[in-house]
Amino acid sequence: MTVAVLHRAPPPAAPMAGHAGAGCSQALGRLDLTDFRNYAALRLELAPQPVVLTGPNGAGKTNLLEAISYLAPGRGLRRAALPSVARAGGDGRWAVAAALTTPAGPVRLGTGLDDAQGRRRAIHVDGAVARGQMSLAEHVNVVWLTPEMDRLFQDGAAGRRRFLDRMVYGFDAEHAGRVAAYEQAVRGRARLLRDGVGDTAWLNAQEDIIAGKGVAIAAARRDTVARLAAAIGEDSDRTPGSPFPRTGLALEGEVEGWLAECPALAAEDRLRAALAASRHHDAAAGMTRHGPHRSDLQVRHLGKDQVAAMCSTGEQKALLIAIVLAHARLQSLARGAPPLLLLDEVAAHLDADRREALYARLLQLGSQAWMTGTDAALFEGFGDQAQYLRIDNATVTPARSA
Repeated sequence: MTVAVLHRAPPPAAPMAGHAGAGCSQALGRLDLTDFRNYAALRLELAPQPVVLTGPNGAGKTNLLEAISYLAPGRGLRRAALPSVARAGGDGRWAVAAALTTPAGPVRLGTGLDDAQGRRRAIHVDGAVARGQMSLAEHVNVVWLTPEMDRLFQDGAAGRRRFLDRMVYGFDAEHAGRVAAYEQAVRGRARLLRDGVGDTAWLNAQEDIIAGKGVAIAAARRDTVARLAAAIGEDSDRTPGSPFPRTGLALEGEVEGWLAECPALAAEDRLRAALAASRHHDAAAGMTRHGPHRSDLQVRHLGKDQVAAMCSTGEQKALLIAIVLAHARLQSLARGAPPLLLLDEVAAHLDADRREALYARLLQLGSQAWMTGTDAALFEGFGDQAQYLRIDNATVTPARSA
């Protein structure tokens, strides 16, 4: 049985003068879930304003954010195996559908697993079967912060690359397709080396893909990091005394270094040569030593001249938020609207000043940010400019404002 929730918030306060995103919107107007996690069926009708989800642990708040994350390319905010998100007791299939407003006009997106034994999710755009996940990036940009990402600066570089790639999608919709093709070619080359296939033509073909896609991936990441670093500096200059630290960003990697020294075609040649020269070593090690899958995003707290990994938990959260806010402002300039922001338990490690500053910036951006928490009082800074939903055991009901 579908649970219908219709909750319209009052119009938001007018954006600040000169704000690039004023009057623009990228927002979910309707969200439908079928057999997703603990939701048998759910329909939400929504306004463009920020969405606050409150309720006890285990009620389904993060599940709702996860469903929205599947409207973007990738494996969702939990990186779960596709069959595992199907509701227990169902037939193994699941679906997420949404109607969005975008600067380019309304669009309907749908995704899901329509075969319980399948491993690839179906993608639909305006009712038609889409060519792949990259089609999603052409219509919507989604960025998220989760409690698991609190260790983003301590853990390995893979998580930081994924975090950066989600922001790249907002500027370059083709990036998702390049990343998928690159990763497939890296796996294909590894299989050939592992199996001892001596056909040079096959290896050359895989390495050509790795070189071409890899250099394009590195170039797109470099461009996005440069944009973000400049935007963070502008944000700091525009809001002196902001509780969000001035953040330094750098992308470190072999391919990125080549791109700083030579044209892209020359970098492709260097990567292709490095791959060919390392075949024996890579076969013995079971890994590919060269390529942008080994690059890393470096983050520093410039006010303290300290790497992010050495900062406190609260400072690390503030650094992540500073990056996300800068990206949202850039998206307002580039695409006419900020991305959908999924901020799971975002207030947990923020003091009162940072919470108030975050809410003010989200309202200024005009972002439909989705936030979760167990304590509704933490969101009182929004007043009546957000829409509040209470979740309890997968039942969603309108809640009074904080």
